[in-house]
Parts: sequence; structure tokens; C-alpha cells
Amino acid sequence: MDDEVNVTYITFDGHVEVQKYRYVYFVVMFAIYIIIIFWNSTIVYLIVIHENLHEPMYIFIAALLINSILSSTTTYPKLLIDFLSEKQITTFPRCLFQSAVYYTLASSEFLLLSAMAYDRYVSICKPLQYPTIMRKTTVKVFLFTAWFVPVCELGITVVLYVNVKICHDSLKGLFCNTSIFTLQCVPSTALSIYGVFLLLNICLLPMLFILFTYIRILIITYRSFKTIRRKALRTCLPHLLVLINLSCFTAYDVIVVRLESDIPKLARFILTLQIMVYHPLLNPFIYGLKMKEISKHLKHLLFQVESH
Repeated sequence: MDDEVNVTYITFDGHVEVQKYRYVYFVVMFAIYIIIIFWNSTIVYLIVIHENLHEPMYIFIAALLINSILSSTTTYPKLLIDFLSEKQITTFPRCLFQSAVYYTLASSEFLLLSAMAYDRYVSICKPLQYPTIMRKTTVKVFLFTAWFVPVCELGITVVLYVNVKICHDSLKGLFCNTSIFTLQCVPSTALSIYGVFLLLNICLLPMLFILFTYIRILIITYRSFKTIRRKALRTCLPHLLVLINLSCFTAYDVIVVRLESDIPKLARFILTLQIMVYHPLLNPFIYGLKMKEISKHLKHLLFQVESH
């Protein structure tokens, strides 16, 4: 093609006055990254060491929090390096790898939330059958599926990008996300169609399943005693809050990033940082405070630390 360019490096053009505020950005984001690792690891640690938390719901929560750690580790180290660098650049293969890992973990969160919704449905609506249905084997299958399916589906995306010709060398964001689609010389029809398939298959369908499941729970518990309704609300509310949080992240990614919405650079910069900060920080906060058993063990741990 006549307009094809040999693009060696890709520049992240989403930074705002990074030369002036590089050290402020670095210190703030590094502190947040440490807090994310600490908070999520603490809840996972509590779930691992306490036998009464070795139940399907808490195992899925631990998997979700491990996802948050991995997802943050996919973006934060590179972002911190960029803050201290004269040029905020990467190569296309590295960019593609970061994007694939990032969306694999995001997709697995939807599947993990689906597994948690099913677990709550069986626990509340079919309590007598719960031990039979939610066996260790079932939990292992759900966990394997939640990570293996996104790996395969995002792996196909990577394969489709192999023969794509790159003509552009600038991304509007701070890290590699679906905006890498804009680097192509000519938009790939196959990638566009497969992107819609991925959105439907690993985002919208799990979301509809989760909403349908919780609506069923609400309908069934509405006819039950007040104590059962209260228990259902207490256990389902944290999952719904996490789903809303993840849905906002997905909406931002589709509307602002993928569709290249024309918004000011500063607004895009702030929105991107909020997505990177809020999602991995809110998950352990929600589960640590809203889940009774985890909250009890967390308070005990904090009391032990204070006593020493």
C-alpha cells in the first residue's frame, strides 16, 4: 500500500503536562498502586487462611481480587515508567500484548461475576440442593472457564492483528486499550466484526445473565420472610455494586475509547485515571466492608496489628 508506514514506536498522546507534573503523577499513582496491591492481597490472604471462608462465594471473590491485582500490574508499572520518561512510547507488539492481557482479565471478571450470581441463586433459592450443585468440582470448572475462555477469545484477536498494516504512531490514551484499532492503515472488517462478537459474548451476555439471576432472586425472596429478604440483599448488594462499577468501565471503553468520542484531552485524561483507580480499589473495599464474614476477620486482623 502506498500510505503504509514502517511504524517502530507508538506514542501515548493522552498525557497532560507530564513534563511539568511528572513527579506528582508518579508519587500519587505509585501510592495508589501500592494500596491496590495491599488491599486486594489482604482480603485474598484472609480468605486463604480462614477455613470458614473456603466456600464458593468467597473463592470467587478471591479470584476477582486476584484479577484486580493482575489488571493493575498490566497497566501501572508501564504508566509509572512513562511518567519519568522523556517520551511516552511503546512498540506495537508490546502494546498488543498489554491490550490482550488487560481485556482478558476484564472479560474474566464478567464471567466470575456470573459464577457468583449463579452461586447466590442456588444458595438462596435452592438451599437444600446447594451442597450437591456447588461442589468443589463445579467451582473449579467455573474458575477454569472464567480464565480460559477469555484467553482463547482474546488470543484470536491477537492472531487477527498479525497481518494488520500499521500506519499511525499515536494513541490518545495512557496505555494500550481498544484504541489500538485506530493505528491501522485501513480498518479491518474482520476485527470490527469480531470486536462486536467479543462485546456481546463476554460482556453483554454475562451482564444479562447476572441481572436475570438477581431479578429471579428478588422475586423469590420477596415472597419469603423478612430475614431471608435481608440476607439476600446483604449478600447480593456487593456483587451488584461491583457489576455497576465494571459496567461503567466497559461503557467508558466502548463510548470514549473505541468510538473515539470527541472529548477534551484533559477530560479524557481524568476519566482514564479514574477508571484505573476506582475499579481495583473499590472491589476490596466493597467486599471487605459489606461481606459480614470477611469484615469480621478484617477487623480482627486490624485489631491484632494495633495491639502489636
